[in-house]
Amino acid sequence: MVVTVKFVGSLRSLAGKGKLAMELGKMASLMEVMKRMAEESPKLKPALANSKAGMLILVNGKEVSVLNGLETMLKDGDEVVFVPVIHGG
Repeated sequence: MVVTVKFVGSLRSLAGKGKLAMELGKMASLMEVMKRMAEESPKLKPALANSKAGMLILVNGKEVSVLNGLETMLKDGDEVVFVPVIHGG
């Protein structure tokens, strides 16, 4: 199966590209995909490790908190978008 992953803002710089197609042999959870991305792109690892506080994650346009969080199962053709969240005050 193939999942499209998109990076927005500063995450695009860390990833070195705005979009990639991930080939997965079977169904995988969002967490499994994030672990694989961290292994394949060490610059992304800190951002992915702090994903709960530092970014908005969408699967097919829905924020993962309304799905099954990081345990959301992905299927062929899904689109995952990572958007950094900047806090200020």
